[in-house]
Amino acid sequence: MLILLVESSKKMFLLGFMGSGKTYIGQRLAEVLGFSFLDLDVYLTENEGLTIAQIFEQYGEHYFRQKESFYLKSLAERQNTIISTGGGAPCFFDNMAWIQAHGTSIYLKPSDTLLFQRLEKEAQHRPLLRHLSPTDLLLFIQQKTSERDFFYKKADFIIEFDEKNQDEVLERIMEKIRY
Repeated sequence: MLILLVESSKKMFLLGFMGSGKTYIGQRLAEVLGFSFLDLDVYLTENEGLTIAQIFEQYGEHYFRQKESFYLKSLAERQNTIISTGGGAPCFFDNMAWIQAHGTSIYLKPSDTLLFQRLEKEAQHRPLLRHLSPTDLLLFIQQKTSERDFFYKKADFIIEFDEKNQDEVLERIMEKIRY
């Protein structure tokens, strides 16, 4: 039963591709459960003093992934926290195994079409997307979600959806953790 997992782990990790709603759902889930909320990307940028785009531009993706892993693992002692991971966080180093050992994980899995609709609007603000045409963006989403599914599907729970209403997704998560 998930409610027992949440009580014993004191941490929940939301996984999924960029644009899957991890931050919004995480904030709302934290409110409902009385937990704190932490966005790993925000935590990393606050500690590094640079935006993700600046880190990518100045140091490259490998450096970013190293820092992402470091800051994720620095949360080991956090209690009663919902953590929104970066989209790639579970896929590098031993991060997914670490997540599994330190909390309950939920994979938010919107359809590729929904991801495209969300990411097309904000592509200019995301380092990995800013130079992609709409056609290339859809191909990128399909390729990356296919590659990352191997890691994401190791989550304790998978929430698939094709609707835009994130409150409905939150309700589906709450149904899972009540039983």
